[in-house]
Amino acid sequence: MNGVPQAHPATEVAAPPPEDGAGVPFDRDAANRIFDEYEDRSDFDLAEAEQLAARFEAAAEAHGETELLWRARLLRADMLECRGEPAESMRILSDALDWAKVHDCRRVQVRAHHVLARLYHLMGDLAATLDHTLQCVSTLDDTIPIANRIGCLIKLADAFAMTGSIPAARERYEQAERLAAEHGIVNRQLAALNNWAYTEYEAGDGEGAREVLARLRRVAHAHGKPLNSNVLDTLARVEMLCGDHATALRAAHDALAAFRRENRVREVDAETDLMLTLALVQRRSGDLAAALHTVTEVQRMCERLPLVSNAAQALSELAEIHAARGNFERAYRLVREFNAAQEQLSSAQHEIQARNRQVMFEVAEARRQAEWFREQAHRDALTGLHNRRYVDEHLPHLLRRAATDGFRVTIALLDLDHFKRINDTLSHEAGDQVLTAVADLLDAVETGPDGFTARLGGEEFVVVMRGIDADAAVARLDALRRTVAGHPWQPITGDLPVTTSIGVAAATADSTQSTLLGEADAALYTAKRNGRNRISVAAATTGPKRRRWRDAPRLAS
Repeated sequence: MNGVPQAHPATEVAAPPPEDGAGVPFDRDAANRIFDEYEDRSDFDLAEAEQLAARFEAAAEAHGETELLWRARLLRADMLECRGEPAESMRILSDALDWAKVHDCRRVQVRAHHVLARLYHLMGDLAATLDHTLQCVSTLDDTIPIANRIGCLIKLADAFAMTGSIPAARERYEQAERLAAEHGIVNRQLAALNNWAYTEYEAGDGEGAREVLARLRRVAHAHGKPLNSNVLDTLARVEMLCGDHATALRAAHDALAAFRRENRVREVDAETDLMLTLALVQRRSGDLAAALHTVTEVQRMCERLPLVSNAAQALSELAEIHAARGNFERAYRLVREFNAAQEQLSSAQHEIQARNRQVMFEVAEARRQAEWFREQAHRDALTGLHNRRYVDEHLPHLLRRAATDGFRVTIALLDLDHFKRINDTLSHEAGDQVLTAVADLLDAVETGPDGFTARLGGEEFVVVMRGIDADAAVARLDALRRTVAGHPWQPITGDLPVTTSIGVAAATADSTQSTLLGEADAALYTAKRNGRNRISVAAATTGPKRRRWRDAPRLAS
């Protein structure tokens, strides 16, 4: 897709600290601005970007800036993909997505999906390309710079166009162009209109493409923006389709001149692409000698770089030129050469795609296994509930989110009453059966979005509720208490009852895991002291140091 490259001045932000980070303050905002800029560009130098990614990765790790560490790794993954190393790029992207989903970091999620979409496009998997582009757009929020958000919408439109959903593509191009106009981001506005026009050209709608290009030229003129090489190339092809060969020829020459002024370093085949457009327009205009000269120059460049795909296209264009000159024997030989080159290219591409798909499958399989092992590490072996490690990793994150998203967090500590008596009187096997049955009852409790239940150890459990009013949470927990007491325990415990005491605490803006568990623990102790098989709600916002209360008598010190 003919995208508009962004023209960016040199970044004037302080260099990142040295790799050890010793004694040097880390400017988080400046670093984020640099990453935002690199993620918004298409004209940067690969070696320069790789060096910057390495410096920031070391500095972010030294200063404990985890989000910036992952942004640096994503930039490195981007560079690896550009250098044709999809396997390592995929590993980094998969790990980045895992981290970002757990920590709800939209910036990292959006960028990972963006690069994954491009990677799958190179693999020829258009369905996966569209899927990741859709996920990229659905993850956008206000933490993503508006220019990047518009860029994601354009990429979604491109993906719809590639999969043949032209109406959906038009709708997204229109949306992106309107959003860019509202925010005065002219380069993005031009990019949306250019890609839209090129989509209409590829669909064979010359007049529709002309209308979009007319809008683009009005915007460019109003803001004093010259048309860059991509726009001029689109213009040349559209005018050729509409039969205005003179305008098409001027635009094709202007596109090459603009490209050489732009000095774009990332797209090694861009110049030969523009020259092939020029040769096509020259041939359609009847200037066969000029077309032959241009194609010959393309072939010379393709041998030097080398550019296999463009070399094959040059053979096809050369065959058309010789056919137009009446040299059908020469044209036929060139067509055969073109078909052989295409077959060889297709075979090589399929081999590369198959190899890359195998690597990506292995990476995905390794990731699934790693996720399984990680999930097992967060589960209690006996009950299948989450364990203390899971609580320590997820509860602090929920409390931080609660301070900004307004979703209230309420926790409850549950301790089975006189559980030691079950183990001592009956057996530890009976005790394990009780714990498993209680876990099943806990698992049925509605805890709200991202809420969870866990076994902290022994006969102590925790319920974490999110987005539920405190009164409603207490009501659900008291219903749980009654359910435990009324459960048919006789097949397991005989005449011994099974009840639970519950301590409840609601988080405030200042709550930490330690203070909140302390409040719930103090409330649990109150429930035990007041007779057990009851629920007690913490009144204070801070509580004592976390303790573990048991029914066994405490020895005097």
